[in-house]
Amino acid sequence: MTTCTRKLEFDAGHRVHGHESKCAQLHGHRYVVEVTANAESLDSIGRVIDFSVLKGRIGTWLDANWDHKLLLWEGDGFAKGILVGAGASATKLGIVYVPFNPTAENMAGWLLDKSNDLLADTGVKVVSVRVWETPNCWADAGR
Repeated sequence: MTTCTRKLEFDAGHRVHGHESKCAQLHGHRYVVEVTANAESLDSIGRVIDFSVLKGRIGTWLDANWDHKLLLWEGDGFAKGILVGAGASATKLGIVYVPFNPTAENMAGWLLDKSNDLLADTGVKVVSVRVWETPNCWADAGR
C-alpha cells in the first residue's frame, strides 16, 4: 500500500476535563497534525493525491474551525459556565465546544473521521491521523 502524508499545524487552547494534574487547567499548544492517505491506485502522474488538496481541504478546515480557538468538551459544565457566564458569547471568545474531551487521542480519532468526510469525493481514504500535542507527545488514530 502506498500512502502520502501531509503535516498541518495550528494553535489552540484546551482543558482536559477530569485530568488528575495541571492539564485540567486551561492551557494551549502548538498542535502538529499528520494526515496519512491512500487510494486504490495512484493517479496518472503517480500520486495518491496532490499534497495541496490535503492542505486545501483539511488545513483550511483546521484554520477555520480550530486554529486560535479554545477547544472545550461540550459536557464540561465547569469551563462552559465560567467562560460564558460573564455574558460574552462563545463565538466572540473563540470557544469551540467539541463532542469529546479534547485529549490528543480524541482529537486524532475525530480528525480521522472529519478528514474522510472532507475528502469523500476524491476516492482517497485517510488511514491515519497523528496529533502532536508537544514535541515529545502524540496520539495516533487509524483504520
